[in-house]
Amino acid sequence: MGSIPEPQPALRVIIVGGSYGGLSAALNLQDLCHGLPPRDSPPAVGTEFVPGPQFPIDITIVDERDGFYHLIGSPLALASETFAQKFWIKYSDMPALQSPDIHVLQGSVTSVDPARKIAIYTPHGNNTVPAELAYDYFIAAAGLRRPWPVVPQSLRKKEFLLKTGEHTRSSTAAKHGVVIVGGGAVGVEMAAELKHTHPSLPVTLVHSHSKLLSSEPLPDEVKDTALELLRETDVTVLMNHRLERSEEEVDGEGGKCVRVWFANGESLRAGRVDLAVSRGRPATGFLPAEVLDGEGYVKIKADLSFAPDHFAVGDLAKWSGIKRCGAAMHMGYYAVHNIHQLMAVRERAATAGKEEKEPKFLELGEIPPMIGLAVGKKAVAYWPERGVSSGEEVLSAFFGEDLGFSICWNHMRLGTAPEGKVE
Repeated sequence: MGSIPEPQPALRVIIVGGSYGGLSAALNLQDLCHGLPPRDSPPAVGTEFVPGPQFPIDITIVDERDGFYHLIGSPLALASETFAQKFWIKYSDMPALQSPDIHVLQGSVTSVDPARKIAIYTPHGNNTVPAELAYDYFIAAAGLRRPWPVVPQSLRKKEFLLKTGEHTRSSTAAKHGVVIVGGGAVGVEMAAELKHTHPSLPVTLVHSHSKLLSSEPLPDEVKDTALELLRETDVTVLMNHRLERSEEEVDGEGGKCVRVWFANGESLRAGRVDLAVSRGRPATGFLPAEVLDGEGYVKIKADLSFAPDHFAVGDLAKWSGIKRCGAAMHMGYYAVHNIHQLMAVRERAATAGKEEKEPKFLELGEIPPMIGLAVGKKAVAYWPERGVSSGEEVLSAFFGEDLGFSICWNHMRLGTAPEGKVE
């Protein structure tokens, strides 16, 4: 009688970051290793899916937060407590992650040694003793660090809801209205969602340049359309107004307000002032300096690797194109397709005793500037092949009724329990 083969040890994958790119990587890799069609690239209609090789895997997601936060929905979350509740889903409540293959640790990876394949992890909570995590493959997907209110600083859903609730109530109670400083994508959407959700609230957007979206490499038609839609939403827009300072004062009725001063000598009174001028810093302090550029972005190759068996996806990766959640999810799939290829090549070499064949990698091409921007009841979209489009139908196609939450949720099938392996 032949001997029973030893079970194959699980291949260990660490993913730092549980946002769009990180979740896409984890779930697409699980699909591939179970012999299932990857959710980011299902077979074309009329074609039959051919399963690839299957592997036991142990995926560990390390994230500072206790759940997935729909980041592009922040402007709506800040305007509506109902949507704030919807947009933060604890990992323990996410059906797609309830799998023996996937584990989520809340904490921070503080350093990575690519040569030894060891990450140092510090948990959050009562036990903050650092621990070593060994791995076979590594994916950096921690995104960018941006200040409040552009991005929540809370690490737990309960704290987030308290903070956003206070913000929403403070904004809607602002007798002298709300001033939002910064006419980038975040500022435009913050102003539009606040005014759309609370029509009687005076909302003013101030921008230091003559065009909105001035830091983005987009055609003027996109920027002009954004301004037109914003004014249709009844947001007051002040162009060429650079913030100089703001100071508290007392209005004629004895109430507190804020006086906002601009470099041109003009000023206005507001009940609340929010800054939306953050550029963001890559959250890459845990990676070796030699894999980063001068601004902290990860220097990836077209296959998304920055070292052997190490990949980076999403906003922290140095690549062309405007940072978008769609690109992050796409990059997550590309990275794990390539990891699965590495697994397959090495498995064949180990079992057949042959030299490794070259893996068939997916590679990123140049990503041109493109954008979808929600502005109240309408949206403006641009990509080079189709040019500029705008209107209510564009909002529906790009964002649905919840600033893209349901689109992302359904695309990654986050509400669906994992399927079993193909036998």
